Amino acid sequence: MITENTELMKMARKSLEGRWGQFITATLVYFALLIPVQIIAAINPVAGNLISLAISAPLALGFIIFSLNFTRKKEAKIENLLQGFNNYKRIFLTYLLMLINILLRMLLLIIPGLIAAFSYSMAFYIVADNPEIDPKDALTKSKKMMMGHKWKFFDLGLRFFGWTLLAILTLGIGFIWLIPYMQVTLVNFYEDIKDKNTKIESV
Repeated sequence: MITENTELMKMARKSLEGRWGQFITATLVYFALLIPVQIIAAINPVAGNLISLAISAPLALGFIIFSLNFTRKKEAKIENLLQGFNNYKRIFLTYLLMLINILLRMLLLIIPGLIAAFSYSMAFYIVADNPEIDPKDALTKSKKMMMGHKWKFFDLGLRFFGWTLLAILTLGIGFIWLIPYMQVTLVNFYEDIKDKNTKIESV
């Protein structure tokens, strides 16, 4: 039975009890790794965007690997953030295919683009659990996994909208706590909807 979003959020808060510092540290390191790219983008937008395209996917995968380990109460280490580079070609192709599919649908209308984004939202989680999966298979699996759950995913995003506004009002400082809360909730969402009959290897 699918768990209510309010319960997923409650589960996330419980997972973070007494462990906020660990996830906040990982979040700060994650963004520290992205800051140089943002500086380059401000100086040279073309070079910055190219570098961002090259490293954002493996870093995002690394952050998800850390989040999965943390939520599953396995050994979550800062080094997890760099694990995405161990599977660079696969995650980059997954990201590129996902980006192309979303952009092509956005050329039609915004709504089809958003639906595509929701459909492929679990792709990185799937790659994290299945390092050898083909990029096309990761997207297909994500699309199947999200069938019937896109509204649930949208509703979950809305539940964090107010928190996001509050974080902005704190000049961004609130994101230090909000991002761990959101990320653990997203892991709970993934765990909740994935096909229980599909063999998914642990990270």
